[in-house]
Amino acid sequence: MQSTAVPRRPDRIPETRASGIRATVLDMTDKNTAFARYPAFVIDCPDPDALATFYGAILGWTVKPEGDWAEIRPEDGSNCISFQQVTDYRAPDWPGQNVPQQMHLDLMVEDLDQGEAAVTALGATKADHQPGTTFRVFLDPAGHPFCLCVD
Repeated sequence: MQSTAVPRRPDRIPETRASGIRATVLDMTDKNTAFARYPAFVIDCPDPDALATFYGAILGWTVKPEGDWAEIRPEDGSNCISFQQVTDYRAPDWPGQNVPQQMHLDLMVEDLDQGEAAVTALGATKADHQPGTTFRVFLDPAGHPFCLCVD
C-alpha cells in the first residue's frame, strides 16, 4: 500500500528554530490538514457601504456596514467579503498597469447577457476591453475589475 502523505518540502519553509513554527507547519502539511478556515477577501475602496451593497445585491448576501468597514455574508455565514475605506483610494487601471488591479473576483452566472443587465443596473460598467468569450469584464462602482463567467 502506497502512502498518500505529501512529501516534506523543507526548502519551501524558512528555518525558525526558536519558535518551532517550521516543524509545526511541516507536520500540518504532511497530514494535508487545514489549520486555517473561512478565508475572506478584504477589498480597498472609497465607500465600503456602497461597494458592499453592490456586491451584496449581486450575490444575494446580507450587508453589514460599520462606518469605514463593511462586509457581506451569505445566510449560512460560510463566506465573507469585506470592504475597507482607504484614504486617497485610486481605482485600478485595467487592462493597463499604471495602477494594478492586484486581484479580482470571478462570479459564476448561468447567462452572460442576463448577468450583464443585472450588474449594470446595479452600477457596474462594462469594460471596453473584453479578452474572452466565456466571461465578461466589468468595473464595480469603485473601479475594481470583476468578471461574470459561464465557464
